[in-house]
Formats: sequence, structure tokens, C-alpha cells
Amino acid sequence: MKAYRVEGRFRMGRAWQAFAKEVAAADAEAAREKLLSVLGSQHAVARKYVEIAGIAEVSPADVRDPAVRYALEVRA
Repeated sequence: MKAYRVEGRFRMGRAWQAFAKEVAAADAEAAREKLLSVLGSQHAVARKYVEIAGIAEVSPADVRDPAVRYALEVRA
């Protein structure tokens, strides 16, 4: 399990909202799917309205999100 920071933007109404979200996943493709799932469930955003600008692996020491940090410690 690794930590990834996914950056991009998604459509909220008529405006585009920028985001940067950390997720715990096995690889970059799994991180992409996890992010699309989270945005869809929390903000009711369809996948076609999400634009991902980049996915970067983050070292465990640089993770800011407590839930992601916990997931890395449990599965390590």
C-alpha cells in the first residue's frame, strides 16, 4: 500500500473546483479509481466531470491526511 496525491479539478454546478486529495492505494491506477469513487459519493460528481492533472506518489512521512496515514500504518 502506497500513498498518492491526486490533483486536478471537478465541475461543481457551472464552475470548476480545484482539488488535491491524498489516497492510499496499491498503484496509480487504483488511486485514480479511489479518487473518482470518493468524489462521486461525497460530491455527486459524474466521472466525466473530473479532470485529473497529475498523480504523484508521496512518502509516508509527507502524508498530511490522518485517514491515509492510518491506512498506511495498518497495512504496512
